[in-house]
Amino acid sequence: MGFLDTGRLPLSDNIHFAPMQAAVVSLAFCAALLASLGVKFWLATRQMRHVHQHRDAVPVPFDAVIPLPAHQKAADYTVARNRFSLLTEAFGVLTLLGWTLLGGLDLLNGFLRDWIAPHWGGMAYQLALFAGFGLISGLLDLPFEWYRTFRLEQRFGFNRITPGLFLADMLKSTLLGAVIGLPLLAAVLWVMAATGTWWWLWAWGLMVGFMLLMQVLYPTVIAPIFNKFKPLADNELAERVQALMQRCGFQSRGLFVMDGSRRSAHGNAYFAGMGRAKRVVFFDTLLERLQPAEVEAVLAHELGHFHHRHVRNRMWTVIAMSGLGMAALGWLAGQAGFYQGLGVTPNLVDAQAAPNNALALLLFMLATPPLMFFVAPLMAHSSRKDEFQADAYACQQASGRQLSSALLKLYEDNASTLTPDPIYARFYYSHPPASERLAALART
Repeated sequence: MGFLDTGRLPLSDNIHFAPMQAAVVSLAFCAALLASLGVKFWLATRQMRHVHQHRDAVPVPFDAVIPLPAHQKAADYTVARNRFSLLTEAFGVLTLLGWTLLGGLDLLNGFLRDWIAPHWGGMAYQLALFAGFGLISGLLDLPFEWYRTFRLEQRFGFNRITPGLFLADMLKSTLLGAVIGLPLLAAVLWVMAATGTWWWLWAWGLMVGFMLLMQVLYPTVIAPIFNKFKPLADNELAERVQALMQRCGFQSRGLFVMDGSRRSAHGNAYFAGMGRAKRVVFFDTLLERLQPAEVEAVLAHELGHFHHRHVRNRMWTVIAMSGLGMAALGWLAGQAGFYQGLGVTPNLVDAQAAPNNALALLLFMLATPPLMFFVAPLMAHSSRKDEFQADAYACQQASGRQLSSALLKLYEDNASTLTPDPIYARFYYSHPPASERLAALART
């Protein structure tokens, strides 16, 4: 059977091969998990050591503009974040093993299958399985998110969110996930059960359609649930931005300022939406810090991404990778060894009454991140290349000197280290390190 020939045999027809399949799946999963964890720890320790070693001296290209205390704050912030990431990564691995090989998901699945499926049917059982998994995972992650916000970010002066707003955001996210996610999940599960051999292709099409729909709905419907958006009131800046967009042939549905300062001191600007629904959004923290010419240069950089079609290309990459993933799941979902190799016993008695589809989706979601981790350097390399192109475009449409000035302010305000470990940066950084980026701008 070829890789793309994803006709699913009934699990009972594959049961004789299950022990061998299970052993291969378990071995591959453990190898990927341990390898990814080892690389993460190695890279994090390299980053902390390198940043600490360069803490007491501002690099020569920046020593005239970045004060030593700001440089030291960035170093301390970087080290603190990496130490915290080591803790969260270790806990994440333990949690993942708990869900899979140690039987956590199997226990939850068996309980819900026996309790819900006989009374409310297979769809209700599958939705409850996803909901139960999401609720438990969220509760396990909550202490870490609380510490990151109210200890780590607070320590370095970035947190501005109150405990009440934090909890309100969490409640809104949970309700929004239920309102949007559960109907989408129900549709995917129905497609998996009703469309036969090539179900994965129909499910992929459904997910792509949802992704495109969210590009339109997010800026106008979802984002305002969490933040307030006001039209840009600075007439001078608005005229400057409108002139820039006209030069670049870019149209939007408006210029908005978001109240990012309610939650964080970090500044940013972004485009949201697609087609005629695109809008330009500035964090209020960004506008407080940058001059109009610097804001124009930052926006020109973002327009560079659209000019070179980086956003569209990334979206097509995500769509293609999700299609390959769904094709792989189309085959794995029919293999009993896939479930057993990840610590779960599928329903072999009456899969019509209690289907294994939700279980297959969950296991695939849990098992793929350790494998995809090793694709990260390729994605990061492509992203850095795009950033250089967008910077070059910004220099053509605005001022490269003003873009450099804006970036220096953002590096300082966001406590971004100027001295990252080179290997760490090559593996993780989606944007070029400060020294490389500013050197390229100087040559433009």
